[in-house]
Amino acid sequence: MSNAATPRRPKVAVIGGGYGGISVAGKLDDVADVVLVEPKESFEHSIAALRALVDPSWLTKVYLPYDNLLTHGQVIRDHAVAVESGRVVLGSGQEIAADHIVLATGSRYPFPGKAGLLETDAAHELYRTSHEALAAAERVLLLGSGPVGIELAGEIKEVWPDKHITIAELGDDILPGPFMPELRVALRRHLDEMGIELLLGGKLSEEPPVHPGIAKTFTLATADGGEVTADIWFRCYGVRPVTGYLTGDLTAALTPDGRVEVTPELRVVGQRDVYAVGDIVARSRPMAAHANLQAEVVAANIRVAITGEGEEQPYVPIPPAIAVPLGSRRGAGQFPGVEGVVDSETVAEVKGRDLMIDKIAGTLGVPA
Repeated sequence: MSNAATPRRPKVAVIGGGYGGISVAGKLDDVADVVLVEPKESFEHSIAALRALVDPSWLTKVYLPYDNLLTHGQVIRDHAVAVESGRVVLGSGQEIAADHIVLATGSRYPFPGKAGLLETDAAHELYRTSHEALAAAERVLLLGSGPVGIELAGEIKEVWPDKHITIAELGDDILPGPFMPELRVALRRHLDEMGIELLLGGKLSEEPPVHPGIAKTFTLATADGGEVTADIWFRCYGVRPVTGYLTGDLTAALTPDGRVEVTPELRVVGQRDVYAVGDIVARSRPMAAHANLQAEVVAANIRVAITGEGEEQPYVPIPPAIAVPLGSRRGAGQFPGVEGVVDSETVAEVKGRDLMIDKIAGTLGVPA
């Protein structure tokens, strides 16, 4: 009988259980002792959150359990209070010594883009309560014309076509970012056909005097002497990276806006065994697609380090790409390698109809 000890599996600590975090954790579960640290009770599929606001039956598709994500590793429900190279300290006081650390804590975003709550029942209640307030409102004001503002307007109009919706934007056009002008033209056409009013160029004199998501009628003056009256409003801008837990030698990689500088291989600058993916990565657009692609590269590079097989690969950012559904049937997009604007049917097929729930459920091991 052999007395040889079983080789120790390298420990990988993944900090954050969002899109990038679950992807990295799942891909390394077979070769490493993976520990995923996440304070929320359930995975929050924020891509579908706006539809859950207008149709609360979607809440069970937005909040999904982590139970089946890992076969060998574990998910620890806690938050990191201090992370430096090789060491993770949790809010409970537990310390994790890790061979590899992946920072995947993502970002905060105003409700209804994200609930910002740790307990699933509380998040469900927040969406249901706001749904009731929205259902009773005749006039809706959305601040911000990025993807969230446009998609939320489309979701509301699909369920309540008679509601009056105004999107107010500080800039002179919708959809800020490196996208083709033709995409903005197509989206403005959809908004116009749906009867959604655009108020561009920062014409609102002030922010609404009530909390977002609360049913209370208010009127705001516009810079051109007009008025906007609404019964409810939502903030549709304001991504904030979550990196306040970084300490010691990792703080040198932080940018002034709280993101993390990385090498082409997605290592944190100055580190050998600490990586970052998703919204916290400097100069990366805050989109689930980018987080997933970065996660593939990080998982592959850590696998190379563990097994000694293959070669590390750099992350190659994809060209500007986006799918912007306006409900389940309308929308427009811009895809790499596709000439011109992607039409409604394609956007509906890729995102609008099921909002990628099957793909996320599959990653988490949740039955369809």
